[in-house]
Amino acid sequence: MKRYEDLSPSLRCIMTPGPVEVDPRVLRAMSYPVLGQFDPEFTELMNETMEMLRGLFATSNKWAYPVDGTSRSGIEAVMVSLIAPGDRVLIPVFGRFGHLLHEIAERCGAEVFTIEQTWGSVFPPEEVIAAIRSFKPDVVAMVHGETSTGRVQPLAEIGRACREQEALLIVDAVATIGGVPVETDAWMLDAVVGGTQKCLSIPSGMAPITYNDRAEAKLLKRKQVERGLRSGAGTASELPVVRSNYFDLGMLQDYWSPRRLNHHTEMTSMLYALREGLRLVLEEGLEARHDRHRFHERALIAGLTAMGLELYGDAESKLTVVTCVRIPAGIDGESVRSMLLGRFGIEIASSFGPLQGLIWRIGTMGFSCRENNVLRLLGALEAVLVRHGYAVAAGEGVQAALDVYESNVR
Repeated sequence: MKRYEDLSPSLRCIMTPGPVEVDPRVLRAMSYPVLGQFDPEFTELMNETMEMLRGLFATSNKWAYPVDGTSRSGIEAVMVSLIAPGDRVLIPVFGRFGHLLHEIAERCGAEVFTIEQTWGSVFPPEEVIAAIRSFKPDVVAMVHGETSTGRVQPLAEIGRACREQEALLIVDAVATIGGVPVETDAWMLDAVVGGTQKCLSIPSGMAPITYNDRAEAKLLKRKQVERGLRSGAGTASELPVVRSNYFDLGMLQDYWSPRRLNHHTEMTSMLYALREGLRLVLEEGLEARHDRHRFHERALIAGLTAMGLELYGDAESKLTVVTCVRIPAGIDGESVRSMLLGRFGIEIASSFGPLQGLIWRIGTMGFSCRENNVLRLLGALEAVLVRHGYAVAAGEGVQAALDVYESNVR
């Protein structure tokens, strides 16, 4: 009989756009005893988590809770619940994950209209607003922080235009929540999806979402109670029912409401992790947390440019928590990444689609976003580039980052 060794994953310095290193206090929370999903102690933890999510999303929405699954589960739950077959949906695409929204909307049976921006840039808000007025969509779905290109899309004017045109605005804030300002109410965002494995420094496995009364009104028109839970005859919905049972927000909100209508078995240990991660975010303070991410980004950029490396993309729309670096001519980008991981235990990311092999993507997110990680990465990258024949001024990258850190100007 084959014998398996004890599980002992290697310690890594994870500087990718997700997943990132998990805060040890979150890992500790995951080790706590399991409670039953209807135990009053556990349902109180659910209520507290909802309260903290409202703070994270900067919203007074009644509904703010996690969908059990990876970030994509949250995106799919919101889209499949708010996009009915035949709905007109506008999706502005400026990277890989805009294309994902397009694919999901098509699977919902929507009539999809897209506009596209060159990768490395974002949309001027007036371009999206013009498309909204022209296409007259029922729903607009947009990415806030596009990790494939390292860019962040301004949303405030777009949210206002959607409200004027009576279109629902769905926002993918997976990469930005907890690291970059996301103002759900102020920007008039109708539904927002976050992620745990990026700026929140929680393992992947839950997708925090929030949505407002406008979105809920549409959900209620598609409302259905699961057959095995009905106490009487089911009532007919006004719009076609949601095609997914697991991702039906109308059912999920019944589970997260005082009604506690059973939908699935809650991911107990992941809820502990989410609650602890949110507690740490709110304890640090959102403004201070955003400042911290900007500070370490500045040190990283100073170091990279001092090494003679070129950043990728429009500087004005750069996403604070993801820095894209052009791979120097003649350098094997995958060989560099492999040596960083194998020799130094540091992971950075490559990219997708038209950017495959052209850029590296470096994440400074959540618990991974700290001084010793940035300095370690810069020193290791310099050493690896020298081994690959790239001329680097010795020590310049680390020294430039140290200058930022010693200035302590945030």
